[in-house]
Amino acid sequence: MNLHIVALFKFNENYLMDAVELFQNLVKETRKEEGCLQYDLIEDKDNKGTFFLIELWESVEHHNRHNGQDHLLDFRKDASKIMESSAEVYKGFKIY
Repeated sequence: MNLHIVALFKFNENYLMDAVELFQNLVKETRKEEGCLQYDLIEDKDNKGTFFLIELWESVEHHNRHNGQDHLLDFRKDASKIMESSAEVYKGFKIY
């Protein structure tokens, strides 16, 4: 069963270019992973510094493997230094 994820990130406005660079590498590398069906970065149109990752994984197991990848671990380490608050992550299965 496919796993859908929406992750919300809020970055300090002084670090927006840094955030975008971190996301670019994360998205590029994640899209290469087995089981990654969608991995898109969206910037909120009304709230500068607010970003969403829209993810679709072939299975929970594929996403679990993603969680151990170096590019994700590096992103988490570097992004945590410039984020306003912790990321909010929502996971679920399509019901309709």
